[in-house]
Amino acid sequence: MEKLAVIGLSREQDVFIEALMRLGVVQINAQEAKLCDEKWSELIDKDDAGKWVSKWEAELDRIENALNMMDRFIDRKAPLIRERTRISEQEFDSTLEYEHEIRRQMLRITKISRRYNHMLLRENKAVTARQALLPWQDYDIPAQDYQTQSTQVWQGVIPGSNDSADFLKILAGKTGYADAEVVHSDNEQHYISVVFYEPAAEEVHSVLRDLGFNRIALPINSGSVREAINELEAQIDAVQAEKKSMIEQVRSFASFEPTLKLYYDEISMRKDRAVIREKFLVTDSTFYLEGWYPKIARKKVEALLQENSCYYEIAQPGKEEDTPVLLLNKEIVQPFEAITKLYSLPASRGIDATPFFSFFYALFFGMMLSDAAYGIIITVGTFVIRRKYHLEGMLKQMIDMFFLCGISTTFWGVMFGSFFGDIITQVSTNFFGHAVHFPTLWFSPINDPMRLLFFSLTLGLIHIFLAMGISAYMAIRDGQPMDALFDTGFWYILILSLIGYLGGGMVEGLPVALPVVCKWIALVSALGIAATGGRRSKGVIGKVVGGLGSLYGITGYLSDILSYSRILALGLATGVISSVFNTLGTLAGSGLMGAFVMLLAFCIGHPYNIAINALGAFVHSCRLQYVEFFGRFYQSGGEGFRPFCENTKYVTILKEEL
Repeated sequence: MEKLAVIGLSREQDVFIEALMRLGVVQINAQEAKLCDEKWSELIDKDDAGKWVSKWEAELDRIENALNMMDRFIDRKAPLIRERTRISEQEFDSTLEYEHEIRRQMLRITKISRRYNHMLLRENKAVTARQALLPWQDYDIPAQDYQTQSTQVWQGVIPGSNDSADFLKILAGKTGYADAEVVHSDNEQHYISVVFYEPAAEEVHSVLRDLGFNRIALPINSGSVREAINELEAQIDAVQAEKKSMIEQVRSFASFEPTLKLYYDEISMRKDRAVIREKFLVTDSTFYLEGWYPKIARKKVEALLQENSCYYEIAQPGKEEDTPVLLLNKEIVQPFEAITKLYSLPASRGIDATPFFSFFYALFFGMMLSDAAYGIIITVGTFVIRRKYHLEGMLKQMIDMFFLCGISTTFWGVMFGSFFGDIITQVSTNFFGHAVHFPTLWFSPINDPMRLLFFSLTLGLIHIFLAMGISAYMAIRDGQPMDALFDTGFWYILILSLIGYLGGGMVEGLPVALPVVCKWIALVSALGIAATGGRRSKGVIGKVVGGLGSLYGITGYLSDILSYSRILALGLATGVISSVFNTLGTLAGSGLMGAFVMLLAFCIGHPYNIAINALGAFVHSCRLQYVEFFGRFYQSGGEGFRPFCENTKYVTILKEEL
């Protein structure tokens, strides 16, 4: 990254901001600190574009409302993966020449949306009222007669667990001024009508309260309940017909939807341009901004600034200054940036680990899944997705990564002789009477697990040694070569000499004195670790304890190397599970029923096996990178580079210059 400071003329500000957005390589920084500085605050002020931000946000809300309405009612098949439409700058600009008409059509849809929502409220209100009246549909007292000069009629409910006959009997026994009838009963409630003498209302109310009577108000003003229900049903039918008409109106805009999405992105970019102005400092006639851009984009940035008659300064970041982080890797490595991002971006003074672990990640994934058929399925599946869809961002990186991991899985499946496990052997033996085997180019892990364990631990040692080497490089880069020697070099020597000491006698042809020499080298390197491990501690005791603690780290190295045995475990799991399902498929013999059972076991077992073990390979390959590899050198916590660019939702604007 390089630091940029720019001064330009206010009359060119809008054109400059639009050009800067189209270039899309400069991250503009907030400058609140300068506003608090006495010298700066006398000269400049913060650019205020709040009213424009509010205007464009309101317009985006209207467009989004229209798009939601269209998405809700226009019949179409939902895509498996949503992708942005690719469009040229010329086509984008030419479409927006009819902005007034686009906006007029959008407002028509939003008007329909408001009417539709109003109809929904009316319908819900009518449906709720109808549901409340249904238990009373046989109640024939007109609403205008619920109160006379000397009587009142109440409607209410009592819990369904109460006996309605007891309610009527007790009411008649406690007061002679009321009469009641049960209109309807269900499992939850009894619906009761009570007529009583108005002068005795207080006495009747007391009795009803004691009996658990809960008064309700029927939502009618006149006529019978049945008449009210019929009227509500007619109202519901009319509302539904109106809704259907509005839905058809919305569907008539189906061809307009792509244009409206393009308009949404244009307004979104206008809002972004208004928002970014709040990071500018201004005077009466000039503007000022600061930001970052990738060093590789310097020529384009300078050309833009010169074209807009800007004064600018470019500076390198300070030694302790944090910069935004942008990962730039070769095409074969880029997919594995997804694994780095899932963990955390590297600090600006750290190192991007992606180029170093990408090969190992694909290698470990393939060995853990290690079935040629599964690898072909993953490779072909991801290849089809890559060709069919224009993927972007993290999703594209993940699909590309699994494509490479599928190739690795296919390779190791061939090396280990696994194709849907041992399906070829089982089918040929059970149905054709003689065994045909899928070729094994190296060895079968099920038959020789110790060889795979030794190979896995060897790969793990190389993996850890690479991480240690990166750590040593970072120490040398930071001007601390002795730290590289003490904290990495001695460990290299100790681990290799221990391997020579423990394994030298097991390999024929090596010098007899090799184990003895390695033993003394190991002792010397161990003393070196103990003597230097506590060099930053205070006092003699602190240095001794620190040195011994560092030497105790040998147990950590041992456990880390043993962690790579999970490659063996998952590789065996894939093969064993597939073999079990294949064996189950042969239990019904070789007839028609046997073929059916084999097909059933195949269709159930292998999709399950590939799903669960591909997930396991993904998770455990990540674990080996994050814990064993990253833990030795990785400095995380970087802030991602966020350039001011055309951040669109529905379209990708293709740059004609490219």
